[in-house]
Amino acid sequence: HPQLKFEFTDPVDGSFSGRQGMVLRFKTAQGDARAVFRLSGTGSAGATIRLYLEQFDGEDTEGSATERLEGLGREAIRIAKLRELTGRDTPTVIT
Repeated sequence: HPQLKFEFTDPVDGSFSGRQGMVLRFKTAQGDARAVFRLSGTGSAGATIRLYLEQFDGEDTEGSATERLEGLGREAIRIAKLRELTGRDTPTVIT
């Protein structure tokens, strides 16, 4: 699973923010997918780890996006060792 650094250039003001997180790329039966981990907040105390999941799904499938992305999310969390690093078993917010 190739890992990339997540960096961001603001499209409005052009400001650049490096070292914003980690991107994991996956090959799935449906095609390419990725998981983006971002740390938001002003420091390590009280910061939030955000996980964005993206996977192309060109078929008319049943179920919610949460259900369809569950396996990808589980694998990304395992590879990133999120449970070991945070001590949390479940997210506090899912949107």
